[in-house]
Amino acid sequence: MTRSSCSVALRQISCSNAAVHTPAARMIDGTVVFSSRRVLGPISLEIKEGEHWAVLGPNGSGKTTLLSVLGAQRHPTSGIVEVLGERLGSVDLRVLRRRIGVVGHSVSDALPYHASALDIVLTGAMSLLAPWWGNFDDDDKRRARALLEQLHCGHVAHQAFGQCSQGERQRVLIARSLFGKHAMLLLDEPAAGVDLPGREALVGVLDALSVVTDPMTTVHVAHTLEELPRSITHALLLREGRIVGSGNAQSVLTDECLSTCFGLDVHVDVLDGRFSARATGSW
Repeated sequence: MTRSSCSVALRQISCSNAAVHTPAARMIDGTVVFSSRRVLGPISLEIKEGEHWAVLGPNGSGKTTLLSVLGAQRHPTSGIVEVLGERLGSVDLRVLRRRIGVVGHSVSDALPYHASALDIVLTGAMSLLAPWWGNFDDDDKRRARALLEQLHCGHVAHQAFGQCSQGERQRVLIARSLFGKHAMLLLDEPAAGVDLPGREALVGVLDALSVVTDPMTTVHVAHTLEELPRSITHALLLREGRIVGSGNAQSVLTDECLSTCFGLDVHVDVLDGRFSARATGSW
């Protein structure tokens, strides 16, 4: 298969099982334009319930913009976008956002750093940005503490969120999403700034979430393959706002497709279900 044929073939793979599950998200020719400059699209994509997607591409390829659309943070400039059965443009985004969990710097930076990790988890109930905006009883607090324990963060329950390590904050945010019983979890570079032990702890948590009853659909924007958990089922490759590969992870995360996406020769290894990549030759 030539590089030029990679995108077409992979999109065919992505569409071949279109009737298997109800879509968690669907885009038809979705486009986002900023100041007369197209930063995303037009792209068409379907994410089914319970799938775990990785999104990769060079800086400026539209990954964060895509996540903001899927997270109901912005409308597309044109095209059709449906998230959790609701069409953007005909639904109150504030209500839809309560069904979507987000882990990343945008949420972390918006939460009060002086609040305890336990209080941060409690804000997931209604996707609040401050714990004092909600009313929580003892059962709520017990459930929040149990989630922190499950995510190996029980020791920071009463520690200020801002004093937690980067890896601990990301796991606290995942607990926050689980507390809110969100239908979809969006991860915006959750391993950014996290050391090796923190990254591996995060990967372990994401793998564990994939085997629980009624697992959330996840969309994981990543800079590198190494930070992806084994549970990734599908992958989307973006370059200059357009899809260059989409479908089953094993078929997309290949030497050929990643080389096309990043514009350099890439070699991919898979060990014990985990992907890794390195550049080959000069660039």
